[in-house]
Amino acid sequence: MKRKPSEKVVNAWIRLVRTQRMVLNTIEGDLKQAGFPPLAWYDVLLEVRNGGTSGVRPKDLQEQLLLAQYNLSRLVDRIENNGYIVKAQSPDDGRGSVLTISQTGRGLIDRMWPVYAAALQHAIGERVTDAEAATLAALLESIRSV
Repeated sequence: MKRKPSEKVVNAWIRLVRTQRMVLNTIEGDLKQAGFPPLAWYDVLLEVRNGGTSGVRPKDLQEQLLLAQYNLSRLVDRIENNGYIVKAQSPDDGRGSVLTISQTGRGLIDRMWPVYAAALQHAIGERVTDAEAATLAALLESIRSV
């Protein structure tokens, strides 16, 4: 058996999870208070917008967002039913679909961003310097890239 994590590693893990919850709760609360849909909608719309005019396959979106397929399918359906994305048959594969963002979807993420940005600034930016944020990002990337 490999060695157990040190107490410092366990403490880092606990703080990471608690901090993630706090930041997400802050952002989600601020978006809700402003009358916007949940953060997951923003994330989907952003990735679909980044797919450009050729769109994004739901499978690729799933990999980017790390959501289970059934969760993503329901989320995409809700976003599509509200007119923020368009689902069309893939020109390359008749069985697959491609998602593109609608003009209404572009408007939604443009309106959501100021609220999201302010919440992010409040939750993180006011608590760490830019240099500390860069160090934190590098540390998290070193864990993620394992």
